[in-house]
Amino acid sequence: MSGAEELPTPQGLLLRPWRPDDAPAVLRAFVPEEMARQAGRSVTTMTEALDWVAARDEERAAGTAYTWAVVSGDVPLGSVAVAAVNHVHDTGWVSYWTVESARGRGVALTGVRALARWAFGELGLYRLELGHRTNNPASCRVARRAGFAVEGVDRQKLRYGDERFDVERHARLATDPVNDD
Repeated sequence: MSGAEELPTPQGLLLRPWRPDDAPAVLRAFVPEEMARQAGRSVTTMTEALDWVAARDEERAAGTAYTWAVVSGDVPLGSVAVAAVNHVHDTGWVSYWTVESARGRGVALTGVRALARWAFGELGLYRLELGHRTNNPASCRVARRAGFAVEGVDRQKLRYGDERFDVERHARLATDPVNDD
């Protein structure tokens, strides 16, 4: 299994591994509260941003997750990942985010499509899953346009502070027909 270094997209974006020199962009990305809770850890200092990048490298080296910076002109606009990689069942869990200034520009969709092609091809996975809060219609649009079919709702799956959220689960199989328009 390869951890390919770069995945170019037809739309002119590039997926590449996160690098230590991206730490300032990571730090800025996780400033909004909505993003901070998705980091899974505190990312409020340059040291924590460097730790976040290092953790992505460690996961890649272990073959358990592959997280890509989605860049334009080497400027990170977002992130896409396939984690919880399981080669017994050939499955993985997809996640994605974009910086505020890149939202609504197709960055997440382009990144997820490129990630899925790579995960089904080079990584050899058969099933990719993802989930989003039911109150996040933008994430749902990305999932559907990237070919991920709705499979159901996991009730009260996520907790942020004292509030619980339902999660809509999607999946895409390697054999699913996908419109990459």
